[in-house]
Amino acid sequence: MVLVLVLGGCATRAVDVQPQPANPAEFTAWSCEHIDDELDTVQQRAADVAWTVDERAGNNILALGVGVTVFWPALVAMRPDGPEAVELARLKGRYDALRSVSAARHCPPASADLPAERAAALPVALGERLVYEERRTPKGPAAEWVLRLTALRRSEIEYRVDTPGGGTWRQDHAGNVVAAPAGALQWPHLLHGDLALGAVTGGDMVVVGDPLVRARLRGQVVAVGPQSVAGRRFDVAVVELFGDAPSGESYTRVEGAIVIDRRSGVLLRLDLSSAHGSFALQRRLVRVQPAPG
Repeated sequence: MVLVLVLGGCATRAVDVQPQPANPAEFTAWSCEHIDDELDTVQQRAADVAWTVDERAGNNILALGVGVTVFWPALVAMRPDGPEAVELARLKGRYDALRSVSAARHCPPASADLPAERAAALPVALGERLVYEERRTPKGPAAEWVLRLTALRRSEIEYRVDTPGGGTWRQDHAGNVVAAPAGALQWPHLLHGDLALGAVTGGDMVVVGDPLVRARLRGQVVAVGPQSVAGRRFDVAVVELFGDAPSGESYTRVEGAIVIDRRSGVLLRLDLSSAHGSFALQRRLVRVQPAPG
């Protein structure tokens, strides 16, 4: 997939921001796999910069398809001399240097699959079932919601929903849900790749298939660190959420928290409270079942 940005207003195209040259010699001793991994990091950071610009502007000028390939000429900086333009120039220079070394080394095209070494370092594995306990109210009846991990890719993790209704659930490595079954909650760019303590983030949470149901949320990372959940060790980020959702001619408050693993983006917990029924939900990972032998 390609990162597509829809331009609006007086925004300056990133192609007009000149790259800040990086020294290719920094990467000449790297393996092709290491170069590919760094290209992933650089491109994801560029996407985060673009979304930071959009969040500050608050006008939804971006439409994002998260993937390994970023269409650099389409990236946007709000002003050529602003901090985002400086960051984008640095990233573009690093990207160009990495690409030149990759070409000189005759590196093959990067596979869409997550390299085995990176996959082995994740807290979950192919074929495993993530079992969540789900409630619509804190004291309401609990139901199981189950995801079976079916694919590990450079840009995302894919699951099959193993509970009634089925479907496909895809998340990126920051913890954003980029595809979900109809009727499910989706947050395509609520989180970013650097969830350090105190970091601020934000974006929309929607109900798939219903364009009228949408909550505008802001978040702040209030806790980070290792934690055991469902018998696994995760590098946790706790993001406190607050915002509102249209309800008729007024707005309804939405608040809560989302907890994800910073290495993989795996959802560990989602707690939402609101008078708007679509955004009243508790979903908590309670166990991870091994893949069939």
